[in-house]
Amino acid sequence: MHVITTTQELAEACGRLAKYPYVTVDTEFLRESTYFPILCVAQMASPDESVVIDTRAEGIDLTPFFTLMADERVLKVFHAARQDIEIVWHQAGLIPHPVFDTQVAAMVLGHGDSISYDQLVHRITGDTLDKSHRFTDWTRRPLTTQQIAYAISDVTHLRDVYLALSAELERRGRAEWVREEMEVLTSPDTYRLDPDCAWERLKTRVRKPKDLAVLIELAAWREREAQTRDVPRGRVLKDDTLADIAVHAPTSVEKLGSLRSLPRGFERSKWGEAILAATARGLARDPKSLPRIERVKGVPNGAATVELLKVLLRMTSERHAVAAKVIATVDDLERIAASDEAPVAALRGWRRELFGESALALKHGQLALAIENGRVVAVERANSE
Repeated sequence: MHVITTTQELAEACGRLAKYPYVTVDTEFLRESTYFPILCVAQMASPDESVVIDTRAEGIDLTPFFTLMADERVLKVFHAARQDIEIVWHQAGLIPHPVFDTQVAAMVLGHGDSISYDQLVHRITGDTLDKSHRFTDWTRRPLTTQQIAYAISDVTHLRDVYLALSAELERRGRAEWVREEMEVLTSPDTYRLDPDCAWERLKTRVRKPKDLAVLIELAAWREREAQTRDVPRGRVLKDDTLADIAVHAPTSVEKLGSLRSLPRGFERSKWGEAILAATARGLARDPKSLPRIERVKGVPNGAATVELLKVLLRMTSERHAVAAKVIATVDDLERIAASDEAPVAALRGWRRELFGESALALKHGQLALAIENGRVVAVERANSE
């Protein structure tokens, strides 16, 4: 099993692969101790060959690999592509295109929410993958025979998975559904790490405009600090600590030091000063400039509406054999309960046809849910207002 370690070998291999309509792609990377992922290995396969690239080989120029990733004539097939695409975006400033994500395709075809690669391979091919090398140290050299075999197996099995899913999508008329999802997956906006939007990644739910304003500034500061130091966000401050600071909004060293979520003495460090400055910026923000967040609690029977929408979502998912997660999230349901014009995917495209229209009808009493022969069914209410 040969590993590509020179630019010339890589250029020749990419030249061969570029002659095929598709290639399967996977990467091995580490990011446990860094903000930006460290690309260690890239592996690809065409219908006729497979290659493993030592991306950390001395002197190797990955330009041929990135050129292939951008080649519009070749479809790039990934499983759970987001992190792989993020690596290419960070290293080369480009998004692989066109792309096919087998995890998304599997969800569209009813294989469950975010099915793992080894589960999908076993379900489609019957093979059981050896995943013992998934968490090995891919930065160490030389690569072992077992690591190389693992890398190759990932992309060769991916060929069979892609061909099976692609054929099933065409048979069931859902190929366009996946193409719509790929537009989001290959949008640069998906991967731009804008510190001012970092708060959107947090699962913390703040209640007051003041809290949100401070949280936005704190999250932006943490994001810039993590990028500058190239460390994970949690190494700077944990999410729970950010939320604690946002709620208490300390305006002095003493008040900051009184927070139990911070290590003793942290308030007198340079980071303590930065946190106080970010808090001050948040407190100074005009509440009218803050993003609007829909709240179900402000809607009559909002919580009950969300629970009914969850039942409708599950019913739709089971009826059409589509993973519920790919149709709508709980956040989507809460926003639909709050507004008929909610800017969510569930109210656009194929999702609206499959679920969104029914969700709005249920919300307005034009649709009811009932039990029939042990199954939940939707019943139109012709006399509803």
